[in-house]
Amino acid sequence: MNDPTRPCIEHRELPLAVLAVLALPLAANAQAPAPPPAPAPFTAEQAARGRAEYERSCVVCHGENLAGGPFAQPLTGSRFRDRWAGHSMDRLFTQVRTTMPPDRAGQLSRETYADLLAYILEVNGAPASDQPLPSGTEALAALFVPVGERNSMQARMRSSGPGGFFADGVVLPEWPAPADPLADFRPPTDALLENPPAGSWLHWRGDYESLGFSRLDQIDKDNVSSLGVAWTLSLPPGPNESTPLVHDGVMFVHSYGDHIQALNAATGDELWHYARELPEGTNPSVKRNISIYGDKLYAATSDGHVVALDAMTGNVVWDRALEDTPRMTGGPLVARGVVMQGTDGRRHGGAFLQAFAAETGEPLWRFNTIPRPGEPGGDSWNALPWEARSGGTIWTSGSFDPSTGLAYIGPAPTYDTGPLLTPVRQSGITNDALYTNSTVALEPETGRIAWHFQHVANDQFDLDWAFERTVTDIEIDGMPRRVLVTAGKGGFHDALDAATGEYLFSFDMGLQNLILGANRETGAKLLDESLLPDAGADRRTKTICPHAGGGRSWIPSALNPETGILYVPAVETCMDMVPVPEGENAALSSGYQWRLRPRPDSDGRYGRIQAIDVASGETLWTERQRAPQSTGVLATAGGLVFAGALDRWLTAYDDATGEALWRVRLNDVPNSNPVSYEVDGTQYIAMVVGYGGAQVASFPRLTPEIPLPATRSSAVWVFELK
Repeated sequence: MNDPTRPCIEHRELPLAVLAVLALPLAANAQAPAPPPAPAPFTAEQAARGRAEYERSCVVCHGENLAGGPFAQPLTGSRFRDRWAGHSMDRLFTQVRTTMPPDRAGQLSRETYADLLAYILEVNGAPASDQPLPSGTEALAALFVPVGERNSMQARMRSSGPGGFFADGVVLPEWPAPADPLADFRPPTDALLENPPAGSWLHWRGDYESLGFSRLDQIDKDNVSSLGVAWTLSLPPGPNESTPLVHDGVMFVHSYGDHIQALNAATGDELWHYARELPEGTNPSVKRNISIYGDKLYAATSDGHVVALDAMTGNVVWDRALEDTPRMTGGPLVARGVVMQGTDGRRHGGAFLQAFAAETGEPLWRFNTIPRPGEPGGDSWNALPWEARSGGTIWTSGSFDPSTGLAYIGPAPTYDTGPLLTPVRQSGITNDALYTNSTVALEPETGRIAWHFQHVANDQFDLDWAFERTVTDIEIDGMPRRVLVTAGKGGFHDALDAATGEYLFSFDMGLQNLILGANRETGAKLLDESLLPDAGADRRTKTICPHAGGGRSWIPSALNPETGILYVPAVETCMDMVPVPEGENAALSSGYQWRLRPRPDSDGRYGRIQAIDVASGETLWTERQRAPQSTGVLATAGGLVFAGALDRWLTAYDDATGEALWRVRLNDVPNSNPVSYEVDGTQYIAMVVGYGGAQVASFPRLTPEIPLPATRSSAVWVFELK
């Protein structure tokens, strides 16, 4: 069981008086002083109910009478008292609610958590009163944790057992303080973020350009077989698609349930832990990245906010709500002092990108991924009123190119395909549906669109072009060009001029059957019209490759800028687009449902890593396996490519041949992206696991013999040469 004696923000070995001051709520504005905090009251009836709930949900880990046990620390005694005496009751409530019980954290009612805390306070010597302990956040914030004297007879009697108080007169021997990399932590500047040190991993894809490439080469083809576990740490349980960040020996990792932890990147020791208390009825959702800028970390929350944390302490610096409490899976992109957060578009009016000032959280601008009528692109929605349009979700964080000063995002298509299926044939009106399936280049400071390019208009199949935009330099016709490369789920790639959006060329992975080619001048796609959905009564099933889950999907590719080779993870699938009788639920409002199937020529191997020379579009090698790929790819200067799959194997491949050189079985399915970093001259490879990501949800039926975890766990694994 998780250790609920740790506060949601754990300060390292500070004096108790300082801890008490830090625990007090921060004033949002300079106003009249708030009334002094009061000791938290509770009734005997509350404590009795809390004891009953404790015996149902907590006793197995924390032991009889809160005395602790083999799986968790005691909730009474000097450690609890020293940690919590005088702290805000709201913080203790948040810590308990966001971590207990670990298999269903946050699932009890607020009143039940208040009862549990009443019991904990009673066992720790606090007297009952005629006033109940409140369960509301604001009321709890005005109270502090009252614990009894060290020698409270009641507490001593009720905390007997292996985890009770120290014996009288105990003096602990001196012990060296653990290493604290935050003591030497340098907040990354714009210059550092735009040219990251080889030993850091400062963006979800390593750099602003989304290369997914590490310049470290200590681990190479000759010694990778000697990789072993350096450390591993269990994270708050649940699905996990988030990529950790690492800088100056500190790892920042985001977990399900809106937890963010700072860890010693060399040892796994926790430095601080932020846990957000979500409003009752709000379900946690996965996030795919966090961002760092200067002295702050930035994250999207499950209740529709963007929060900025002090990178040194985990304290909240600012917290801003987005309009309409949108759902978010991708995290923020932060560049040139601006935080840009994308949202889910399954709402009337579609998705948007909201920008905030990185320092203060002040709202700066908003870009709607679906334009209104009268705006540029507003006439491309088949004459639908704006409030009837939906989609354009920004599923992943965008990219940024320091040389052009532009941020790049990729809005997804819409599920409401029916109103776009048949053109209305009005003058000046199209059914292209901008800005879906487009690359949109924006100025971070102003939100102005510099250019846009629509890869596929009016997507009727949910084959998104909504993923990473990779920016690199390649030679075209003997001249260097700054190029943006991206692909849809079908694995058909477009290359554009990063500064202007000019179409340059395309190449295809060979996974799809819908796109027959692209116009050499404009990049407009020629589609197989026999596969387009029928609009009339005589609708037929169409077999499309790949399945709407991808092909290649949000799990990102990696590009080695030294060789110009792109390494792409993919899953070999197809789907039947099946007409659904009118009145029945359909995935797409055009009246079609997806049905998964293998490719017609399938040999039962579905996972695929493909190496492609970007400049020529030539495939250099393809490595295939039974298990579908479930992670993005990491390429390194040591000549290695790392990727994970549904069968829980993390594999290192030779980047020149695709030969598997090393692999390790993880405790759970990896659903995020491997990273590499360096601390004190040692290179590490890290991988976060946590069954339940989008890839895992789509493809287990293809491989029924591969067992999946019975429960949703999460952990970070870190490897080094042994």
